[in-house]
Amino acid sequence: MAVQFVLNYEEGAEYSAYDGHKRNEVGLADAAGGRVPGGERDMAFESMYEFGSRVGVWRLFRLFAERRLPLTIFACAVALERNRDVVAAIRRHGFDLCCHGLRWEEHFRLTREEERQHIAEAVRLIERLTGERPLGWYCRYGPSAHTRALLVEHGGFVYDSDSYNDELPYWTTVDGHPHLVLPYSMDTNDTKLAPGGGLGTGEEFFTYLKDSFDFLLAEGASTPRMLSIGLHARVAGRPGKAAGLARFLDYVQSHRDVWVASRIDIARHWQEHHPSATS
Repeated sequence: MAVQFVLNYEEGAEYSAYDGHKRNEVGLADAAGGRVPGGERDMAFESMYEFGSRVGVWRLFRLFAERRLPLTIFACAVALERNRDVVAAIRRHGFDLCCHGLRWEEHFRLTREEERQHIAEAVRLIERLTGERPLGWYCRYGPSAHTRALLVEHGGFVYDSDSYNDELPYWTTVDGHPHLVLPYSMDTNDTKLAPGGGLGTGEEFFTYLKDSFDFLLAEGASTPRMLSIGLHARVAGRPGKAAGLARFLDYVQSHRDVWVASRIDIARHWQEHHPSATS
């Protein structure tokens, strides 16, 4: 069984009037949004997102670094550009970095040419900031009908995670080329702790993660399994929620028959041990 933790780093790359957008981001924060008219700055929501980069990201980095656990960062390029200290910390801790788009934007709202340009600019920006190009890709929520073909066209990506349809990696063919997909998960995800998500406390989050882990570990006695856990600095980085996450990290580490891995580690393992039939 492989367990994989993702921290979505999006703060500073969301829709906002500050950046000239006609809408403000109103989702995945501590309150229900939509009170401020579009085109006007929503100072409350901006500050809720800012918590992620001022406080939450550092709390989560500490939890993983203290336990020497690998972590994959789904990073929006603009968010990294606006917080170079986070870039330095990712490199210092050796965390795996996956591109989460140029901004925290919905790719299905872009034209094909806009999306092509945004993918290229995101890769260029991350490579300039970190010295290395990203090897993985994940859109906000879901891809457009063109995303995967554009990733293959651009080249250099080992995998994408724009799918929720399995608990193991798998190969697909895009324009005649083999392409690896590492499915992600919305259920073992701290989005469930946001307003309307269904879970209210860190303890409830811990229980759900533990039940998922235990069930997959039992199945893993006879078949491989992968558990993907999604986090956000402005959500799981809050102390009452981080407490449940910390408990789960310790619970995972109490088991010896589990591989805690980065996403690129899992992708490389799959390439080596389960290569595409068309490679």
